[in-house]
Amino acid sequence: MRDPSARQLYTRPLSAEEWLYVGMGGRNTIQHVVEGDGTLDAEALTKAVAVASEACPGTRLRRQGRRWVDSGVAPLVHVLAGPFDGERLDSPALRTPLSPSGPTCEVLLVPGDPVTVVFRACHAVTDARGLLPWAVDVFRVLRGERPLGAPARLNSDEFLRQLEVPGGLPPIPQGVGKLEWPSPLGPLPRRGRGLIWRRRTVDGSHPAITAKVITALAAEYGPRGRGQFFVPVDLRRHDTALRSTAWLSQALVVDVGPGDGWEETHRRMLTALSAREELALRTEPRLLQAPLPVLRLLSAAVDRAAVRKGRFSALGFVTHLGAFALQDFSAAGFRARTLFTLGGTGPGSPPSIEMMESGGRTEITVAWQDGPGVGERAEALLDQVEEVLSPRAHRHWAGNDTARELPTDGSVVRLFREQVRRTPDRVALSGPEGTVTYAGLSRRADAVAAELTRRGAGRGTVVALLADRSVAGVAGLWGVLRAGSCYLPVDAQHPDARLAELLSAAGAAYCLVERPYERRGGIPDGCVPLVLDDLMAEAAAPRRPGAAEDGVSGHRGFEDAEVAPDDLAYIIYTSGSTGRPKGVQIEHRSLTHYVHWATREFGVDAETRLPLLTSPSFDVSGTSVFLPLLAGGEVILLRDEPHHLSLRRLLEHSGANTLNLTPSHLDLIGQLDIRPAGFRTVIVIGEQLRVEVAARAQEMFGERCRIINEYGPTEATIGCTAYTFRPEADAERAVVPIGMPADNTQVFLLDAQRRFVAPGGVGEMYLGGAQLARGYRGRPDLDRECFPRLADGTRVYRTGDLARALPSGGLEFVGRVDNQVKVRGHRVEPAEVAQSLEGHPAVDRAVVVARARPGRSGKSLYAYVLAHAEVTPEELAAYATGRLPRYMVPAAILVVPELPYTVSGKVDEKALPDPLTEEPGAWALDRAGPAAPVDPVEEAVARVWARALGVERGRLDGQADFHRMGGDSLSLLAMVAGVCREVLEAGGEEAFMAHLATIISEPTLDRVVALCRAAAAGERQERV
Repeated sequence: MRDPSARQLYTRPLSAEEWLYVGMGGRNTIQHVVEGDGTLDAEALTKAVAVASEACPGTRLRRQGRRWVDSGVAPLVHVLAGPFDGERLDSPALRTPLSPSGPTCEVLLVPGDPVTVVFRACHAVTDARGLLPWAVDVFRVLRGERPLGAPARLNSDEFLRQLEVPGGLPPIPQGVGKLEWPSPLGPLPRRGRGLIWRRRTVDGSHPAITAKVITALAAEYGPRGRGQFFVPVDLRRHDTALRSTAWLSQALVVDVGPGDGWEETHRRMLTALSAREELALRTEPRLLQAPLPVLRLLSAAVDRAAVRKGRFSALGFVTHLGAFALQDFSAAGFRARTLFTLGGTGPGSPPSIEMMESGGRTEITVAWQDGPGVGERAEALLDQVEEVLSPRAHRHWAGNDTARELPTDGSVVRLFREQVRRTPDRVALSGPEGTVTYAGLSRRADAVAAELTRRGAGRGTVVALLADRSVAGVAGLWGVLRAGSCYLPVDAQHPDARLAELLSAAGAAYCLVERPYERRGGIPDGCVPLVLDDLMAEAAAPRRPGAAEDGVSGHRGFEDAEVAPDDLAYIIYTSGSTGRPKGVQIEHRSLTHYVHWATREFGVDAETRLPLLTSPSFDVSGTSVFLPLLAGGEVILLRDEPHHLSLRRLLEHSGANTLNLTPSHLDLIGQLDIRPAGFRTVIVIGEQLRVEVAARAQEMFGERCRIINEYGPTEATIGCTAYTFRPEADAERAVVPIGMPADNTQVFLLDAQRRFVAPGGVGEMYLGGAQLARGYRGRPDLDRECFPRLADGTRVYRTGDLARALPSGGLEFVGRVDNQVKVRGHRVEPAEVAQSLEGHPAVDRAVVVARARPGRSGKSLYAYVLAHAEVTPEELAAYATGRLPRYMVPAAILVVPELPYTVSGKVDEKALPDPLTEEPGAWALDRAGPAAPVDPVEEAVARVWARALGVERGRLDGQADFHRMGGDSLSLLAMVAGVCREVLEAGGEEAFMAHLATIISEPTLDRVVALCRAAAAGERQERV
């Protein structure tokens, strides 16, 4: 305790209003409640309260006569051991009054889930806004920061005198103080049972919320639709620099007339605040002279009159405390998730309605005297408020009625083992390596699982998988899952730096490596490489005649690890807006739900033959691997990168009858002059599907083939909505809808303030349900940002995608809320690409944007770089190629002297130069000059290039570089297909495509023309 002589350092006289509340016995208590996740140490909290109270001495006051005096004693922290219901709020600790004689403040700590902290204060010493600076400072101290403090000593009487203007205060509105208003919660009981609170959480932030609430309550509960309300106003608004814990609020009297809309009420409130009308309703200063016994008698008389008449001084006290950042109420090991306040009532006072906004939600509480039926009526009042702010018709969409029980509770591991037992000799895999039966695949997977288990891998172990679309890659995947571990697929085409970054971030303990990549330098220390080919050598050997088919029962008795629904199945890394890739963690529960829904939705069965076209590091590949193998179907492996020749062979000769690919690849296929037969389903996912592309695919594959547009971010396990394209019904659309949610999946459309949009309105998609990811690997900060909870507790993923619900019942994708783009189905955050370029020692700043080129599907990335040293675009491209996946390397990099900015200080992307512009002096890569006369072969190739790049033919000469002209890998494949189709004869196509690697590494017009001539010459020589 401090020296007694120092206690008088902080003191202030009581105001008339404070004296009146002292006369009431201090029974009105201000309480702010913080609920959060994690832990809070009681001792650490006690120390933080002491430090914060030193900076906010108004929390240590005790009354001495008509003055508040700093006691020097920090408020106590009470740890509650009993249950605490944050919904019914009936804990006795909340009803215990704090005396003006002190202590006037205290803190309650309730361990559990959630952890709850309650800041309490006697209303005679502070108001709701005055208590908040102290609460914020307590958490600042817990975070190791200095408290901001609230040292001001003036009281409300003194402050009001400072605010007086010539002409005096505004007049008090008529009827104020008379007991003439019914209570929305019914009459008070003659014998009160203390206060009762009820609470409701509503999604979103709601402008003009006070006007909306009081207008609705007047219409519902006021006599003939009219009503009078007290709206407390913080006087600190007149001096924003003032930091005080004192009671500095005054009630604004707001009248609502019959038929008034909230807009009119809001206008009147703004007008009244502009005229400072809240200063009118002040407590009579002469009450300070009244003895406390007289005040107590006065208070009791008002209470009795209110009970007798069943009338009160207004329809309600309605307080909106504002919006607050939850991080201000968080600390190390504790993250606030909810903040709300509990009000009180005084003599003759109506119910109190308090509102606070935080974390994208609005908390509403009602307080009044307890009595028979009051709780039920309070809930009914909250129903009314909720309907005004968040109408049920907006919150509940019929498309979200997706509840469906799983046909089995088995994991994909068990389902695959059962499938092997049913069909051991059926072909599971086919491709360049030949065919592999289910039993053969099972033997290989068991060999991998047995070795991982022998080395100690199991539940929670992350095993990286560095393999192609191959037998070894598929067997390695199943081996990891059978060991009970989590697989991390990485693309063999990624540079070593990217591999090392992903494996380190995921904490991979092992890396299963296919033979060609065993010497890669991207496997970090601490991650043990295991060569898949060696592990599977014995299992892949032909069975001896008469030998037991041990692959059916397991690898020499190997038993699958027990897999729980919440165990991790895989981790997929996606691009991150902070410059770091994000590892999405998918649990077995989510994967199982997807498999069952997608198998039924896409009609996958034992006759399905589905090619694996996408990279194993792209979660879409899960559709091609899991669905057919768990239904007894066949996976067709395509080891090489898809190009028009390999795709033509696949479509015409492989026996495939189902496809799973991106719209960009479908667009490429649409340029092939073929009519594949026997296809049942084409599943398209990863980008927006244009009707033009879908219609061309429908014509190519035939009317009996379903073109299904699937939507879903990695965070929602591959896909979570689907729509079957209807050529006639969708002909007038620009894009194909994304359809209805999957089983046990919900889609919520919210606006920028996190409010549910009206039917037909555009909103951001928030996904909920069984397919949501656990979160991001080692990124709790991103989990909180990207996986919030709705007001009803539903955990959701914020996609950033905009959509609307169509009158037909499905969803239509309409765009993004941010700069994220899709490149060949892969999600790309331009900020990550820019940050990678900024790692170059010559670069000061990089900006990356996505742009569509005329006549081309999809978008390409373009980078604009400010440099302080000489550097060429080629150097920067090589630098990016060594650190980023190919699809994230910009199609063009421009070194510019300056960046254009908008008036708000942001980079003006529209004003950035076009990298392919012909304007003189543009800041771009070296450009080709006007084309000179050329021979027919060069002219034909140049025309194909111009169409693929979306540039003028005159821009292309022999030195034109396809990549530097803005071409990406997919448009290069489209260019190659066009050259084969329009320039070469059929016999020269094979010879030309044999040089694909050369074309990719040296994609100049001269080189492509030379290869065309060589291929044509070879064809002529063969004919001779």
